[in-house]
Amino acid sequence: MYRRAFLLGAPAALAACAAEPVWAPDEEISRWRYRHNGPPAITLYTMISNDTDAGAHSGLLINAPAERVMFDPAGTFKFSEAPERNDVFFGVTERIRDYYERYHSRVTFRVLSQRVEVTPEVAQTVYERALAFGAVQKANCSRAVSTVLQDLTPFEGVGVTYFPKNLSRDFEKIPGVEERLLFETDEDNKALALKAYEAEAKLKAKQAGQ
Repeated sequence: MYRRAFLLGAPAALAACAAEPVWAPDEEISRWRYRHNGPPAITLYTMISNDTDAGAHSGLLINAPAERVMFDPAGTFKFSEAPERNDVFFGVTERIRDYYERYHSRVTFRVLSQRVEVTPEVAQTVYERALAFGAVQKANCSRAVSTVLQDLTPFEGVGVTYFPKNLSRDFEKIPGVEERLLFETDEDNKALALKAYEAEAKLKAKQAGQ
């Protein structure tokens, strides 16, 4: 009942605060779709300022039975091999997942990864909710992420919040959660990180073709 109400009600509820929509064409989605062979799991990413220790952003990696996607609401992440539909990125291979983490981790920010395995049904529901959520307005990333987790096991203790660290603290109480912290010393310019990573990707593709 809740899931149906959420999916039907989300467009109306968010219409007043939705961001500009992005909708990659079907052929791009089909080209890059990726199904990960690991167990169904949800991974929360929290970007934390190294200067103030404040939470700056939340993202969600969803390994569902259908495919693996990244829900990065109101974020700045972009990559040519990961087409986007309203803050959901497709084709999240291990290389793209690694890049997402490295893109956000730099001299000014660290990235906290919190992963929990879930049932296939829960993973699929989170996936469908993220797809239905729509483009997210700036400063609403944690609200969007926490909303798509509502009323599902094992996320009963996760409250809807606008604050990344509040969401992270709720997430860390989930039994079996696996935490990992990523520090890097790249300069504080994500455009340069993107340029370097895409150059690296092209070089590897060229070498693989030889």
